[in-house]
Amino acid sequence: MNKDEAYYFHQTPEQLAIDLLKEVPIETGDTLFEPFKGEGAFYKNFPKDTTNLYTEIQEGSDYRDYDDLKFDWVISNPPFRLEENGKRENAFFKILNHFADKVNKGIGFLGNDYCFSTLTPNRMRQLNEKGLYIHNVVVCSVKKWRGRYFFIIFKKEQNNTFKYLQNNY
Repeated sequence: MNKDEAYYFHQTPEQLAIDLLKEVPIETGDTLFEPFKGEGAFYKNFPKDTTNLYTEIQEGSDYRDYDDLKFDWVISNPPFRLEENGKRENAFFKILNHFADKVNKGIGFLGNDYCFSTLTPNRMRQLNEKGLYIHNVVVCSVKKWRGRYFFIIFKKEQNNTFKYLQNNY
């Protein structure tokens, strides 16, 4: 793996995944989906009393292969950037918005400050219109990664604690 690949493929430390999963209100019988499994830190630590699914592009399966399914929870460290039309673009909001209509309960995504800043007031409004609201943010550090990381838990349950202003000033 070259330097660029190492930068773009941040594998979640297993203990971090274990700790973050404790923050998600998973219930017995829930269907969990890990769309970007990587080395499996989240997926292999999903509870055993749930239905657990994953995709991993390196293994020949793509998250869009499951577009016809709904999940209770989508939990992942999604790619921050994806190659689209020959250029890399920020993918955090695009992926989040993709899953907003495909969950019954919520989404837990790990991202950095760059990902968090893609949640503009207009985009937050779009998510809220789909019934998806930020409910919790867990801040964490991983020494081998740059900066702080945020595990953002979105739920299909209205929450007015996290607000945004629609106007530009």
